[in-house]
Amino acid sequence: MKKGELVEKNCINYVHDEKSVLVAASHPFIVHLRYAFQTPAKLYLILDFIPGGELFSRLNAENFFLEPMAVFYAAEIVLAISHLHSRNIIYRDLKPENLLIQTDGHICLTDFGLAKPLNVEGTRTLCGTLAYLAPEVVSRKNPYGKPAD
Repeated sequence: MKKGELVEKNCINYVHDEKSVLVAASHPFIVHLRYAFQTPAKLYLILDFIPGGELFSRLNAENFFLEPMAVFYAAEIVLAISHLHSRNIIYRDLKPENLLIQTDGHICLTDFGLAKPLNVEGTRTLCGTLAYLAPEVVSRKNPYGKPAD
């Protein structure tokens, strides 16, 4: 990530939150942050390589999952999100494109660019992928929290 672009786009807080969340989120179904470092021009977050591709691509290739496989994936997704919530973190971008398949077939949640620690009041930021947004995020009438994940 180029530092100049992050400053220009006012995204420094997002990168800080992403790194903090990844450090706090150690879990078998969450991508692991190996290293974080910087050069004079760039910031780097070094994550595990997950070779199995996206859940989105697998679903497109197979057209649908049989119920046992769907239940398996759903259970692991719930465990990963529940783990974040137990650490008072909201993810805010849950979608099949952000779920990778590990070599052993298990799910790996990735892309923590919108994740953040949740304060008591919740948050009002409209963010995420439009097709997957919870109604309370879109309405922006009240702060939202963990249930929006």
